[in-house]
Amino acid sequence: MTNQLGTASSPKKTLTVLSVSPLEEDHFSLQGIVGHPTGRLFSADRVQPALAFLQQHEIPIVLCERDLMPGTWIDMLDHIRNLPYRPSLIVTSRLPDPRLWAEALNLGAWDVLAKPFDRNEVNRVVKSAWQHWHDRDASHINRTKERNAATAHRLSCWEEANGSNYFDR
Repeated sequence: MTNQLGTASSPKKTLTVLSVSPLEEDHFSLQGIVGHPTGRLFSADRVQPALAFLQQHEIPIVLCERDLMPGTWIDMLDHIRNLPYRPSLIVTSRLPDPRLWAEALNLGAWDVLAKPFDRNEVNRVVKSAWQHWHDRDASHINRTKERNAATAHRLSCWEEANGSNYFDR
């Protein structure tokens, strides 16, 4: 069965997903796809418990039911934009029409998955989102290291040109 908002492991090593849906069959179905053998699935039935969990745990992928009440997948997307690690949001729907796809992608969701879930499609979309998140995270770390090295080099050049320590001024 699904892991009800417990303790998350490192998302950098394990495919970790949060499923937000009021439908227990969604969580059960996804557990059979994402939760085996290398993934970990957490579940929430509403937006607020999911957001509270995301504040405490770094979860790279959020699968969110289109028809949540109260709250919507758009509310979820708006909130996760403010998280420091910005998970990828995938909208799920029994009626995924072209309008939903266009709206979701235009607003910044990663993709839309049709229900009932197809194992191959879920695996493809989730792994793609996880790889994107992982690459984006690694890219951010590399850019930070490069910026720090460039700053240290500029500081060293300034100190050499001025014959003093920049911080001793």
